[in-house]
Amino acid sequence: MRDIAVFSGTAHPDLAAEICAHLDVPLHPVRVSRFANDCLEVQLQANCRERDVFLIQPLVPPVQEHLVELLLMIDAARGASAGRITVVLPHYAYARSDKKDAPRISIGGRLVADLLTSAGAHRVLAMTLHSPQVHGFFSVPVDHLHALRELAAHFRGRDLSNTVVVSPDLGNAKEAAAFARMLGTPVAAGAKQRYSDDRVQISTIIGDVADRDVIVLDDEIAKGSTVIELMSHLRERQVRSIRLACTHGLFSSGALKRLSEQDGVLEIVCTNTVPIPEEKRVPKLEVLSVAPALAEAMRRIHNGESVSALFG
Repeated sequence: MRDIAVFSGTAHPDLAAEICAHLDVPLHPVRVSRFANDCLEVQLQANCRERDVFLIQPLVPPVQEHLVELLLMIDAARGASAGRITVVLPHYAYARSDKKDAPRISIGGRLVADLLTSAGAHRVLAMTLHSPQVHGFFSVPVDHLHALRELAAHFRGRDLSNTVVVSPDLGNAKEAAAFARMLGTPVAAGAKQRYSDDRVQISTIIGDVADRDVIVLDDEIAKGSTVIELMSHLRERQVRSIRLACTHGLFSSGALKRLSEQDGVLEIVCTNTVPIPEEKRVPKLEVLSVAPALAEAMRRIHNGESVSALFG
């Protein structure tokens, strides 16, 4: 691919390298340095002039550090006369801050979108945003991918004759229904109320799950409090087995170990939109790659082809 330049921040260089391998293009180096006053400086170490520049950086912990690094990368590309700057956001952490549900709180999802645009981003390629309205926070084009195909391909190799897909809440029910259609299974959902970041209550499960094999689908799992609450209700309904699936496996605060030790959990499946260190992994974990999907979307963006056709 000519006239394309791909750079990665420090958040997930392994994913960026895998994407470039699928595109058959080099991953150009980026120098990130820190001044004595703790300020960052970024230098893109390849020519950007009039080129189609892609900057790959998921917003993963430390989120603020990686966000500023990304903003500086965008600014550096703009200052280097890039023809077009596309930000590749495998995980947009601030997408969870998408509404004003209490007095005097910030809406970080919109603010960070404004920052990316102000820095010079011409378009954004994202994977499984937390809610549909986040798409509208950006004033530049957004290509929004999902990982349902990769997750469905993984589960199709199993006997699904007695399986039901369960969404932890009604907000994710639409995605769960689409996933269930891919697998040819029924769908159910939990009725959830969130009280704080790590305290939720599920009052009931809507749908038939009794004596079924369950696949719990969520967009991301962080501390795992929602999924653990849901699983207690599933066990009360006497489900046969539980498999957990998500796009963004953040697994903070020992969540991965805690989930793998829950009764009835056979498997935990996520994608590599965020890095999962080897020391955090457990035998029940399966990590699927979204690098081929991101690479194909980048190729289509570069060539002016339809990205939505990927989901046809």
